Amino acid sequence: MLHKLYHNLRHPGALWLAFVLTFCFTTTARAQYFDLDVHKKKVNIPFKLERNLMIIKLKINNKGPFNFILDTGVGLMIITDPKLVDSLSIPNKRTLKIPGLGEGDDSEAYVTSTLDVAIPGLVSYDVAAAILKKDVFNLSGYAGMPIHGLLGYEFFNNLAVKISFQDSVVTVCRPKDLKPFRKANKIAMSIEDRKAYVEARVIMPGIAPFKTKLVVDLGAGHPVSIERYIKTYGLPQKFIASANLGIGLNGPINGFISRMDEFDLGKFRLKKVLASFPDDRNNQTNLSVKRDGNLGVGILKRFNVILDYPDSAMYLKPGATYNDPFEHDMSGLEYYAAGDHLERIVISRVEPGSAADEVGLERDDEIISINFKPVSRMNLQDIDELFKSKDDRSLLLEVYHDKRVDNVVLTLKRRI
Repeated sequence: MLHKLYHNLRHPGALWLAFVLTFCFTTTARAQYFDLDVHKKKVNIPFKLERNLMIIKLKINNKGPFNFILDTGVGLMIITDPKLVDSLSIPNKRTLKIPGLGEGDDSEAYVTSTLDVAIPGLVSYDVAAAILKKDVFNLSGYAGMPIHGLLGYEFFNNLAVKISFQDSVVTVCRPKDLKPFRKANKIAMSIEDRKAYVEARVIMPGIAPFKTKLVVDLGAGHPVSIERYIKTYGLPQKFIASANLGIGLNGPINGFISRMDEFDLGKFRLKKVLASFPDDRNNQTNLSVKRDGNLGVGILKRFNVILDYPDSAMYLKPGATYNDPFEHDMSGLEYYAAGDHLERIVISRVEPGSAADEVGLERDDEIISINFKPVSRMNLQDIDELFKSKDDRSLLLEVYHDKRVDNVVLTLKRRI
């Protein structure tokens, strides 16, 4: 699962790209994977974390570099920028439909023959991709930087992958050379249909604790999502109603944001965790693997993480942010980057009754500066953090509204 919206960008904590890709490859029936260069025992790959998206650079067929999101929620490499079809000169491609989540028709994509996917220190074997015919996600606008696609199962299935969110580095090695963190908690994973799953325990107010099977989803920016909860238990006691949880391949995902009393993962007991609850109309009934939701970066980034698919294991060790409180957006704004250089910030939605709604901000307003700092000198992650920084904090926004520039004092309001 990944997160992304097109013109209706949602809050970073609720980011969720509804994505199910289970393709049968007639052109690449062999295993698709990466391995280390024969002379290396480990490789360090820097990444950039933007709005809880892990972005690395790679080349395809000696072209690039391109920006790709590491996303364990997708079972196939996805090229989201249709312009790459021509620039990569890809022969032997065929078309297929991709079933998505939400309302609308299925999306279409080309399936490529084998590509040369180059990440420094690694070698790709038989890796192919699906190229979307239409950029339905506008991930570049969401991340505030050019995004060309998603790299999933093929990157993880043959290697042990260490993730340091504090240092923004992914370290990969062969499983036989893996040295887990000292005092790390080893958690069993199951690898099913090209995705990794773990079990966790959820404690919600007013109901008995229950176990869940969750996709380990580096493409989901929220902490955790629980599907079918509303159908089984009804609405949570406290929630943000009609929250936009994101957009899928064929439409918007609606639902609710609430808090768990406790979320138990391995030996860890996380308190007051923010959780997304898609409404029943979004639930998929054709999943090849039955699951209860997904575990996203909003939780995983609090740890040092190792994903060892060959050994079906995940290792977690608390990081510097482990004890930080879980906070949701307090502005009520959804926004995206626009312009030739993605330097403009445009409001795509204002939550009714929110702090932004109360001061009269509207869709298509453009934020020029926050506390006198031009947004062109900020990234979207910085802005996200400001808007969830402190209840009752006042921010001065310079806004282009109705063909004039206004100064607006926005007082943040905790909503959940």
